[in-house]
Amino acid sequence: MASTIHQPQATVETAVRRPVDYVWAAARISIGWIFLWAFLDKTFGWGFATPAERAWINGGSPTTGFLKSTGENALGGLFGSLAGQAWVDWLFMAGLLGVGLALMLGIGTRIAAGAGTAMLLLMWAAELPLENNPFMDDHIIYSIVIIGLALAGAGRTLGLGNLPIVRRTPWLK
Repeated sequence: MASTIHQPQATVETAVRRPVDYVWAAARISIGWIFLWAFLDKTFGWGFATPAERAWINGGSPTTGFLKSTGENALGGLFGSLAGQAWVDWLFMAGLLGVGLALMLGIGTRIAAGAGTAMLLLMWAAELPLENNPFMDDHIIYSIVIIGLALAGAGRTLGLGNLPIVRRTPWLK
C-alpha cells in the first residue's frame, strides 16, 4: 500500500501574496482615505469641501449642507429634517472616522464594510431620484467594492489584518 504524504495546505494568512491581493489592498486604502479625508476636512475645515468657518470644531454641522440640499428629492423631507441635529452629526462623523481608520489600517474591515455600506446607501437614498441614472451611482459602486474588500480579506495585505490577535478575533477581521 502506498503511503500518502499529507502536506499542510497554505492558508490565506500564510499564502504568498498574489497581484490581486495588492489591488484589493490599494482599493481598501484608497476608499479608507476617502472616508478619513471627509472626516478630517469636515472637522477642521481645510477648505476643500468645507470652509474653515463651517468646520465642526468651529461650531459647524457636518451634515447640514448635504442633507438640506435634499429637500426636493423623493426622501428629502425625511433627510432634511435630520440636518444639523447633534446626534446625526456625531453618528456621521464617528462613521467616517471609524470606517476610514478601519480600512486604512486593515482591521475591522467586516464591520467597516457594514457601516460604510449603510452610510453610503443612506446618502444614495437621500439623492433619489438620481439625475444621471435610474439607480446606479458612485455610492452603490463604493458599497460593492467595500463588501468585496471584506470578503477578500483585503486587510491582510499591506494592513494589520495578519496580526495574531486579528486572526484569532473574528470581529477584528
